[in-house]
Amino acid sequence: MKKTRTPTGERRTPTFRSLGVRNFRLFAAGQLVSVAGTWMMVVSQDWLVLELTGDSATALGTLTALQFTPMLLLTLYGGRLADRYDKRLLLTLANVVSGALALALAVLVLAGAVQLWHLYLFALGLGTVNAFEVPARMAFVGELVGPELLPNASALSAAYFNTARVAGPALAGLLISAAGTGPVMVLNAASYLATVTALRMIRPRELIRAEPAGRASGVRDGLRYVRTRPDLVAVLGLLAVVGLLGFNFQLTLPLLAKTVLEADATAFGLLTTAFAAGSLLAAFASTARRGRPTARTVAGSALAFGVAETAAGWSPDRPTAAVLLALTGFASIYFAQAANHRVQLGSAPHYRGRVLALYTLILQGLTPLGALLVGWLSARHGARAGLWVGGTASAVAGLAVLLGRPRRRGRPAEAVRSPAGPSTAAPSQAAGRP
Repeated sequence: MKKTRTPTGERRTPTFRSLGVRNFRLFAAGQLVSVAGTWMMVVSQDWLVLELTGDSATALGTLTALQFTPMLLLTLYGGRLADRYDKRLLLTLANVVSGALALALAVLVLAGAVQLWHLYLFALGLGTVNAFEVPARMAFVGELVGPELLPNASALSAAYFNTARVAGPALAGLLISAAGTGPVMVLNAASYLATVTALRMIRPRELIRAEPAGRASGVRDGLRYVRTRPDLVAVLGLLAVVGLLGFNFQLTLPLLAKTVLEADATAFGLLTTAFAAGSLLAAFASTARRGRPTARTVAGSALAFGVAETAAGWSPDRPTAAVLLALTGFASIYFAQAANHRVQLGSAPHYRGRVLALYTLILQGLTPLGALLVGWLSARHGARAGLWVGGTASAVAGLAVLLGRPRRRGRPAEAVRSPAGPSTAAPSQAAGRP
């Protein structure tokens, strides 16, 4: 495989070229450990809810809704903070608070005192922290590597996320079967230390920072900026449909595994691992991207995702489900990465935190509404219905964007000006300012 030189002179294959940046290596290592703990917690938390409620789809949907509702209410303000303040400090504080919440829940589980409302409260608290952490984290990647390495670093971020998503659920399934959910919760609480340690080891002088947004520039300015960009509006609209109805796997996968395929905790972990393995392959496939993807690429990947998810809903047995879930996982991450790169590489640096906050709001903040709807459908019509509805809606939305693309192209991004006046120049030029 052909190798390239990083800015430090180190030779790296194109797939891993962002790892030549020391700060990004530290960040990725800490995230890998922390995200693995998070996915172990997700499996154990969902399993615990089903055990406490007698396999209630409504309870699981409520838990998902509570975790993502703060994203709907607070993410835009989180993006505003990311544009104004030190992202490294914001991320450190967010991970310390998340670790404390996880430790408190672990103590309740180990003491045998956990109740459903405890899980609801933990989900709400974690969702509140994530509303501020996610946009800061996504924007921080650009500061770690700069604009030219941003697509590769973003794809590698998805890769370590899904590597953890492969290892975490499989390990969680084994630990739950052997020792229960308590030890899994403890490991999740401890995993946040890896991210905090990595963040404090990062060298601030090596970060590539854009000029902070002024105090007079707020959330509304970010929304006005997006409104002047039809290319961003189209992607975010498609993302809204897929995020609302298609990306409810925290709800649909455990229901499909436990109530349709009659899987135990170990088999559930393996099915989740199959989904994550496909996601991981898509993340590595995305590392080859060097520029902003086209609107056709984004819409086509949404269509493919919808077809795969609908097919997964028809799975007659566990082996078939594993294969179809792997395909669904691949398509879901390929779409999410294409949408992320089109939005992030098309945004001016001083608006990027707010634009990514809007991206996060749409992708994750709409999940509460989708979770309640899909939970209601699953309770009335079975677990398969959630996958069918989500897949069909995503496929139709992707097809509509493909067929509805205008013949005449609009103004290029470089020619569009923000409401405040600065040009939204190509990321390779504008994002390079110290």
